[in-house]
Amino acid sequence: MQHVLILGGTTEGRRLAETLHAAGVRVTSSLAGRVANPRLPPGEVRVGGFGGAEGLACWLREHQVDAVIDATHPFAGTISFHAARAAATSHVPLLALRRPGWSPVEGDDWHEVESLEQAARVVPALGRRAFLTTGRMGLAAFAEVADIWFLVRSVDPPEPPCPRRSEVLLDRGPFTLDGEREVLRTYGIDVLVTKDSGGAATAPKLAAAREAGVPVVIVRRPPVPAGVPVAATVEEAAAWAGGRAAAAGAEDDRVR
Repeated sequence: MQHVLILGGTTEGRRLAETLHAAGVRVTSSLAGRVANPRLPPGEVRVGGFGGAEGLACWLREHQVDAVIDATHPFAGTISFHAARAAATSHVPLLALRRPGWSPVEGDDWHEVESLEQAARVVPALGRRAFLTTGRMGLAAFAEVADIWFLVRSVDPPEPPCPRRSEVLLDRGPFTLDGEREVLRTYGIDVLVTKDSGGAATAPKLAAAREAGVPVVIVRRPPVPAGVPVAATVEEAAAWAGGRAAAAGAEDDRVR
């Protein structure tokens, strides 16, 4: 049976595991373990790191992995580069599954930046009550921003350092347009800060900001490692894995 390792933690990773598992593929989903109660996909699940690229390469060989699909968050850059190095040294095919990023439309007031640190420098010029939806791992970038009140939304409670003046809103997507409108109204939000995560689950905040005339500071996503092919949808990734299974089967027939 073909063995596919999915570096997951995203909706797409979970859906891909469901698709491949239903097709009879042995699937192992690897989760970083940063969320306390993740929604577990079908198949085998492991939680925690591999010990860098070398540790991942050893794991691929020891568990006879036939293909790796990197379906991590678009901003989980470290694991993506580790996966590229490990796949290359282990001679295991690698595919990156990346949902398309967002694009501005008429009425948007976007301020694109390259990092959370740059976002923290831009925010004071745009508002005084910021809706921070960048996740709980990068809050240190905003810890020294003065004169700004932050509404921090995350799945789990963040750990310090956090913005000086802030309130935490614990919630998990998908979010609705009506819900995001209410957040902006209730908390008097006048600037939104987010990453270009893409996807529909968290996109309503952009529409709500557009309607309310709220500027958006958006952090551009890092590139996929050079030479790694990219699929934009779960269906494309599943078809790629199926093609790898067919190629492996043809190779087995030649060996026999």
